[in-house]
Amino acid sequence: MLMLTSVSAAGCGGRNAGDFCDVSSPTRPSAQAAAAMDRQDKVSILKHNEYGAKACGWR
Repeated sequence: MLMLTSVSAAGCGGRNAGDFCDVSSPTRPSAQAAAAMDRQDKVSILKHNEYGAKACGWR
């Protein structure tokens, strides 16, 4: 019985479950929000958006 439960639960976690491209989108702050951000925040957003462009085809 335990084995059946494990197998059926494993089937729920398909390859795309929680995939970055399925759960994320580009971050596009307003000009006002961008002006208030520090450099670290801007670098984080840039890295996020660059990865999304490469991995997911964001434009």
